[in-house]
Amino acid sequence: MMQLVLASKSPRRIEILKELGENFEIIPSQCPEFSLYKRPSLRVTDLATQKAFDVARKYPGKMIVGADTLVFCKGEIIGKPKSKADALRILRKLNGSWQSVYTGMCIICLEEHKALYGYEISKCKARKLDEKQLQHLAGKHMDKAGAYAVQDEEDPFIERIIGSRSNVVGFPTELYRKMKKEFLAK
Repeated sequence: MMQLVLASKSPRRIEILKELGENFEIIPSQCPEFSLYKRPSLRVTDLATQKAFDVARKYPGKMIVGADTLVFCKGEIIGKPKSKADALRILRKLNGSWQSVYTGMCIICLEEHKALYGYEISKCKARKLDEKQLQHLAGKHMDKAGAYAVQDEEDPFIERIIGSRSNVVGFPTELYRKMKKEFLAK
């Protein structure tokens, strides 16, 4: 069996893979997160693939999993906030609105000439919070697309999810299981 490697240091992705019972190494990608794609599904797939390839070049015999997540709302691709002020801007934009959360995934093994790509979309409805609540939340989740954390019980921002909750956290388990099964069957 090929050794599984997660090309990420995301605590949420690590936790989800552990909950799935996976035995894996953590080797974060060092590539810059940049994509020319404007369509959210293409951007997350591109970035997930870049991350997986970056690690796979150094470990060609291992099965590498890369992932990338973003939020799309009112025509804007929203990633991680760059500052507390940016987090507040993002939260104001998302406040009381529906948004789409996209996570792209790539599984690759260069030695076996195998690669699979895919993405998941979930819809989220943000609760309408007042300015004081938004200011309190701003800056708490600087490492998360959309500046909020659905897995944090103290984060009241998201009131409804349609689709995969694990996708909103940043690692869609259903997509991962399907892709891994297909990857190993190739």
